[in-house]
Amino acid sequence: MLVNCVAYENGSRLADLSVEEISDYLAKPNCFVWVALLDATELELEKMQEEFALHELAVEDARHGHQRPKIEEYGDSLFAVMHQFEEKAGEFSISEVNVFVGRNYVLSIRNHSQQHFLGVRERCEREPHMLEHGSGFVFYALMDAVVDRYFPIMDRLESELEGIEEQIFTTAAARANIERLYDLKRKITLLKHAVAPLMEATGKLFGGRGPIVCANSRDYFRDVYDHLTRINASLDTIRDTIGTAIQVNFSMVTIEETEMNKKLAAWAGIFAVVSAFASVWGMNFKAMPELQWEYGYPMALLVIAGACVFLYVRFKRAGWL
Repeated sequence: MLVNCVAYENGSRLADLSVEEISDYLAKPNCFVWVALLDATELELEKMQEEFALHELAVEDARHGHQRPKIEEYGDSLFAVMHQFEEKAGEFSISEVNVFVGRNYVLSIRNHSQQHFLGVRERCEREPHMLEHGSGFVFYALMDAVVDRYFPIMDRLESELEGIEEQIFTTAAARANIERLYDLKRKITLLKHAVAPLMEATGKLFGGRGPIVCANSRDYFRDVYDHLTRINASLDTIRDTIGTAIQVNFSMVTIEETEMNKKLAAWAGIFAVVSAFASVWGMNFKAMPELQWEYGYPMALLVIAGACVFLYVRFKRAGWL
């Protein structure tokens, strides 16, 4: 579906276009075209390839989807893949943004995403002196919007981790914490897979041999790279903290099991004493003087009770009960 198709000249909005008019405006000097598509069909991709003379390999990647975040050069044009995240019922939904960038055009394609870039277009049009930089600045603005959307996700993940850390030493919560930590680690890994490759690719946009289309906006791409570096470092820190928290929770589980085993062992020891006395006095020997004693039974109960109380006190002091 076509969302927007607009021509710009010297940083100012020139006209809204039909698809058939794109090639006419591309031929004009100091003019570039910015097209936005949502869930592009096969026919739309073929039409855009014809209008913008897109490289067939880039179009094939956009057609098939499920690409790793990347930025590839095809002559004097670029093809970028970025991932967006939408959280629904505590689960991440990943969508792709494909961007084709040439000297005088930008084509963005969102796939299965509810996060639009209308705010990006409005921002660029409010800054015509920046829009004069052409397609390179628009590409930066799109990248900046995608990367900025990672920060709220990072904040939520950090808050979730802090909530789990507060319950680490809560009795009987260790197993539940481990499940939550592994779920959080999975989300961190998904975000890491989106950030790390994009950071590596962005680093090539402002270096000595950067793409021609980015020549006027290299300082801005450096800013995007800085944001990605910060996010990547935070992800590494969170992942290390999660690993430590998992180890602590495993230790808590072991401690809880050890405490339970100590209690069971203490009670087993107490009942073993009872069983020992009962088995001795339960033997069928005639020459057992206490069997004929008037106070033998009460005394036997008293001895058993005294031994049990003594062991209970000792175990209690030792912290086993």
